[in-house]
Amino acid sequence: MQLIKNENALFCQIAELINQSRKQVAKAVNTAMVYTYYGVGKYIVEYEQKGENRAEYGKGVLKRLSQRLNAEFGNGWSVETLKKSRKLFLSYMNGTTLQTESNETNLVHSVDQIHKFTLSWNHYQILMRIENPQARRFYEIEASKQHWSVRYLQRQVGSSLYERLALSRDKDEVMRLAVEGQTLAKPSDVIKDPLVLEFVGLKPDSSYSETDLENAIINRLQDFLMECGKGFLFEARQKRFTFDEDYFFVDLVLYNRFLQCYVLVDLKLGKLTHQDIGQMQMYVNYFDRYVRLEFEKPTIGILLCEQKNDSVVELTLPKDSNIYAQQYALCLPDKALLQQKLMQWAEEFEHLRGV
Repeated sequence: MQLIKNENALFCQIAELINQSRKQVAKAVNTAMVYTYYGVGKYIVEYEQKGENRAEYGKGVLKRLSQRLNAEFGNGWSVETLKKSRKLFLSYMNGTTLQTESNETNLVHSVDQIHKFTLSWNHYQILMRIENPQARRFYEIEASKQHWSVRYLQRQVGSSLYERLALSRDKDEVMRLAVEGQTLAKPSDVIKDPLVLEFVGLKPDSSYSETDLENAIINRLQDFLMECGKGFLFEARQKRFTFDEDYFFVDLVLYNRFLQCYVLVDLKLGKLTHQDIGQMQMYVNYFDRYVRLEFEKPTIGILLCEQKNDSVVELTLPKDSNIYAQQYALCLPDKALLQQKLMQWAEEFEHLRGV
């Protein structure tokens, strides 16, 4: 047992205990709130459907219910809140199935298995607006594991993180996204299509240099690392090394603690050339031979460019190369367009598998 040496130390320890206790209480209250809304939504759905195939909306039930709940428990039970509660239940009911018979929806009640809620009500207000259940589950897993704030969850949903990751993976790995979240097991797992850098403040239609882009990234380094993904750490910019009496500079040197390897990033504007790829190959070779330690994995090279050109990379490099062309965007992508691309990609995959 450690002795408390003075009155100030006594105050600090008690204050820390109270703060931790308050956080736990707040978390417990928020969790209880989500389960309460879920239960409210369940009762509303059961009442509205009354065992019938189609719910009968628009009879003023929610308005009257809202008035009575506010009178009994105080403000906080608006019609909008009741609608959100219903939406929460319909989005997360476990052990409950929706069947289609004669183009009508039948609710089969078996809600013994309740979804385990781990986030705040504000988080779920964002999540339940996501129609794709796989995408919704992915964001919920990531928000819980990575302790995303509500604002950051909103940003990731708005930037179509799920669709960007899915378009960079094969069919089996896409299915894993909804079960495990984003996993980093191999170099290609760090790639997104595209990398979204709207936070750097550069306009897509404005004129800027590679130095301008680099400076903008450094100024928002934390946002950049979070956009890169899990486990990224920053080591240096314009990292200089000497080889055969010549000086070379790597734009950005990162490290990924999950993959246990260096990640070298070179910024490229305009058309990607085979000379750019050859230069990155030299950077990667240098780090593999002279920088990385025995326990570390091979270095990854990323050519961050305006327009991705995988064919040039594939033609220039061997198949087992750890070098990737990664496209970036300076504005949030069109979610509908990405969803359409993902649907087309899935259809093409199923067609090829059936051939």
